[in-house]
Amino acid sequence: MTTKQDRTSRSPSLTERRKAATQLDIARAAAELFADKGPDGTTAEEIAGRAGVALRTFYRYFRNKQDAVGPLLSSGGDRWRALLAETAPGPGPGADLARAIESAAVASLSPQDDVGAEGLRWTRGLLRAAENDPALRAVWCQVNHDSEERLLPVLARLAGPDTDPLELRLVAAAATSAIRVSLEAWAASDADTAESPAQLVVRCLRELTAGLPLLTR
Repeated sequence: MTTKQDRTSRSPSLTERRKAATQLDIARAAAELFADKGPDGTTAEEIAGRAGVALRTFYRYFRNKQDAVGPLLSSGGDRWRALLAETAPGPGPGADLARAIESAAVASLSPQDDVGAEGLRWTRGLLRAAENDPALRAVWCQVNHDSEERLLPVLARLAGPDTDPLELRLVAAAATSAIRVSLEAWAASDADTAESPAQLVVRCLRELTAGLPLLTR
């Protein structure tokens, strides 16, 4: 029988990879236009044209223009969960799990190449634009909700089968919120004087998870 973890860990098919690549192309095109003209000044037709796809293709993947940047906003969380999933389970929950979460979060917010740095730049611009765009804020909220749900099976494997599901949910919520708050604080700050996202996420993680029993045993 195929388990949820099996479905989560399987490699994506060629069709799924092509779909993801197209969605990311559209997301980048939307982010570029939002940076130039703002969400209000951008149309779905312009995004489709910039991405080199038909308008019907745009609407096959996204409900509206703000939705189009979802894949770009979620790419950092995808990388964080992938790094965390590569961690070998420790002898038990607690400090090992806390260190694994923090290490993966810091690595995901410390870009080692141009692609990673570009992703952070786009995220910063989109979060600033979201301050005045409720629809864009709703996309960011949905991205974080989805990331929290996808984090649960990763944490469950690391924590072990006997872990209280409620404790897992609390850790997933706190860790996801720590990354969200760190990115929002960084996006709102002065680029020249701000702490880096990696520095901020360490502070946020330690504050938000300090009282969780699963991470302190």
